[in-house]
Amino acid sequence: MLSEALRLIRIYHDLKQQELAERLEISKSYLSEIESGKKTPTIELIEKYASQFGIPASSILFFSENLGSPNKASKVKGAIAGKVLQFLQFVEART
Repeated sequence: MLSEALRLIRIYHDLKQQELAERLEISKSYLSEIESGKKTPTIELIEKYASQFGIPASSILFFSENLGSPNKASKVKGAIAGKVLQFLQFVEART
C-alpha cells in the first residue's frame, strides 16, 4: 500500500507526476512505476517525499501500513487511516 499512499500524497498536494518527478529528481516513468506498485521506493526516495511535503517519513510509512487490512491490535489506527484515505480519494475525485 506504500505505492497508494505516495500517489495520494501527490494528489492531495495537487501535483502532476511530471512536476513531482522533477522535484524528487527522478524520471516520470520511475514515479509512475512506484505509484502503480511495479517498483518499490528506496528509503532515500521516501525521505525525499518527506522533505518535499514537510511530513516525517515515519508518518508516510504509518499511513501506508494502515491502508490495507489492519490487524486486531491496530483497528483504531486503521480506522483513522481509512478515513484519511477516503478524504484523499474525495479530494482526488474533485480535482
